[in-house]
Amino acid sequence: MDKFLFRMKSLLGDEYSEFLKYYEADNFRGLRVNTLKCTPETLKSLLNFELINTPFCKEGFYIPDDVVSLGNSPLHHCGAFYIQEPSATSAVEMLGVEEGDFVLDLCAAPGGKSTQIGAKLNGTGLLWSNEIVKNRANILLSNIERMGISNAVVSNCHPDVLCERLANQFDRVLVDAPCSGEGMFRKNQEAQTDWSEEHVKSCAERQLNILNSAKKALKSGGVLVYSTCTFSAEENEGVITRFLDENSDFELEDSGVIFGRPTLNYARRIFPMDGGEGHFAARLRKKGEIEKTAIPDISTGKVDKEVLDFYDNLFYNRPFGENIKIIKDKILILPKKFKFDIKGLSVLRAGVILGEILKNRLEPHHSAFTSVKKIDCCSVVDFDVDRDEIKAFLHGEEIAVPNNIKGFTSVCVNGMTTGFGKASNGRLKNKYPKGLRILR
Repeated sequence: MDKFLFRMKSLLGDEYSEFLKYYEADNFRGLRVNTLKCTPETLKSLLNFELINTPFCKEGFYIPDDVVSLGNSPLHHCGAFYIQEPSATSAVEMLGVEEGDFVLDLCAAPGGKSTQIGAKLNGTGLLWSNEIVKNRANILLSNIERMGISNAVVSNCHPDVLCERLANQFDRVLVDAPCSGEGMFRKNQEAQTDWSEEHVKSCAERQLNILNSAKKALKSGGVLVYSTCTFSAEENEGVITRFLDENSDFELEDSGVIFGRPTLNYARRIFPMDGGEGHFAARLRKKGEIEKTAIPDISTGKVDKEVLDFYDNLFYNRPFGENIKIIKDKILILPKKFKFDIKGLSVLRAGVILGEILKNRLEPHHSAFTSVKKIDCCSVVDFDVDRDEIKAFLHGEEIAVPNNIKGFTSVCVNGMTTGFGKASNGRLKNKYPKGLRILR
């Protein structure tokens, strides 16, 4: 740590003592409201503690130090919010996502930035979230599912391979690069243990390689944001300067944000004294005329009537569209504008799984229910966050429901879908996935 602190003193100069004061204080804790599920005002009304706005995004809030077990809240299970370090929301704000965009998040696990992008897309365009480490890619997929994002692809592919295959396809690309994690030292002892000056240098080389892969996936005129959660100049200003020197078709541009502090004119740095654990982000634009490709909603054409009837018995007006594909025993509904050949790209999920084809029947899948709104569901039970029924459901128990509720039924928390069960004779058989249940 002595070498790290010496480097920070050299970096910050007169502000070093202020940095130490914040660095030795309590960690910043935060959450981001998922606007696919609710508004900030709604979430504030449902929580029993105060939310205070962060400077980094309007959906981001600080939470009190004494709040515990927030991940067990029914509101977390239904995807109303994502627990996220406050300054980590800054990069997506700088990306400037617009509805209809095709966005690639190249180093996406565990999913905080991807789910922030998904909320900004609001069911339009396409989100492609990639993570090279398999177990982290599975966590990413779980968070995409929980937050109700139906227009996403999740892959577990090497950046070089993915970006070669998806060349010139995306309006915006985010590279939240693996780094030495100096902004995580306060809450991650492992990051401190792994740190060395040699590690910083190796991270910078890897980051530059990832950026040079990412640039291939970007359309002419598109935006690429590079971010880290580290303080080192080698991994931040150094990587951006080297990338621009080697890629004359890119330029650094003003993202329009005012949080943190400027560096390299337009990039932004965030230190603990700026309200977050630490982040760096730079917005780059690929020179050339901006390409906005109009892609019509895609349908696979003829689909078996039994599958469509199954769809219509679960949801009104086919909310995911009709880009339906049967793969082995899974009924997939691909994103409405999905147009890619995914062979060899290690795709874990594209769109949502409507259901599974079992021996004598079709069974709905959890991801379909987390990705719809209450008004889309043909059969619904809705519980207040404090009711015993929703707590029992999240434990995996059967629960009592009105006798008129029949068949596959969405289970909601204050109007937000969280899973489903099968109702009969006043009882709801629990279909909440075992791996997500709260253990007593």
